[in-house]
Amino acid sequence: MAYLAGGPQRVLEAALFALRDRGAVTIVGPRVRAVEEDDRLAEHPVERAVLASCPRGRSLKIVANAVRGGPDVAAIKRELVALGLVARSRHRLTPAGRRQLATARKAATLPTYLFDGPAAHPDRRLRRLVAGTSLPSGLGRTLIRMGRATDPDNDYDYTHDPDFSDTHSSSEPGGFSCGSGGGGGGGGD
Repeated sequence: MAYLAGGPQRVLEAALFALRDRGAVTIVGPRVRAVEEDDRLAEHPVERAVLASCPRGRSLKIVANAVRGGPDVAAIKRELVALGLVARSRHRLTPAGRRQLATARKAATLPTYLFDGPAAHPDRRLRRLVAGTSLPSGLGRTLIRMGRATDPDNDYDYTHDPDFSDTHSSSEPGGFSCGSGGGGGGGGD
């Protein structure tokens, strides 16, 4: 449901809130730390991925990038596509996905932050920190990726970056196109 409500970012937020509410992680300032190295505290593979990424404490942004682009979130996306709840192209909700989400919201058995994001969590400090893990949209996200690509000390794995691989790959050799090039002279015989 978290993926249907807000994609990979909402899955991350739901995992962080659930783990924090159960006492499995502490979030202090911009850092998250697993309280114990026991993944039995996790109820979902994404929660296990969060715990595995911060056993001794790590930046919340680093954990967010690792989990959002990780195999567990990718598996959720593949399953939702297979079920017909998310479209293959552009990964938007299908009408069936919207109905499923509306039914789950109406049932009121899941936490409201799952549907409404960090703003619905009662802990104001925590929701501000978790909301700060989201990627900026458009140009900001592109500039961040460009900076990572040009940084020789960066070990960011682009194979798990859904924003990079979904929208910037091409099955054609050469990948990107800068336009047709021609322009000008009229060809008038």
